[in-house]
Amino acid sequence: MSTSDTTAATTSSDAHPRFAEALRELGLDVEVRRFPDATRTAVEAAAAVGCELSQIVKSLIFEADGVPVLVLMDGSSRVDVDRVRAELGSEKVKRAGADLVRETTGYAIGGVPPFGHRTRTQVLADRGLLGHAVVWAAAGTPHTVFPLDPESLIAHAGGTVVDVRERTA
Repeated sequence: MSTSDTTAATTSSDAHPRFAEALRELGLDVEVRRFPDATRTAVEAAAAVGCELSQIVKSLIFEADGVPVLVLMDGSSRVDVDRVRAELGSEKVKRAGADLVRETTGYAIGGVPPFGHRTRTQVLADRGLLGHAVVWAAAGTPHTVFPLDPESLIAHAGGTVVDVRERTA
């Protein structure tokens, strides 16, 4: 178990340069927190921030019939690829590999933000994100996160609110 230093820096210059530019273009003034330990996983990010696991936004790239699609999911849930397939009307949906993630977004897995990507992709945002006043997402690096209300985050990502979370038994 990692003991993160919770005294994190809070300047937008800590964000990945492409993401910092996206924030400027959108006119968003958000607090970007940088942590000395990586926050690559939702569990690591929640521990570093001191929030509930479900307040972490995972930005996940999938391939739907060979086309990249971004799915925004809360940190405590898993994406149901069958529900994504049905939502998109696709035949085949699978998690994208690291190369396609970087090619599509411009970021490495573990630091992919919900917007500010290299290319425009379709975005599906799971409805569960709307259950919080504030959610936290990666700011382009495995060491940085930022808070935003989920409605604004989904709107800036160009997302459609859907139900694509794996159902629990």
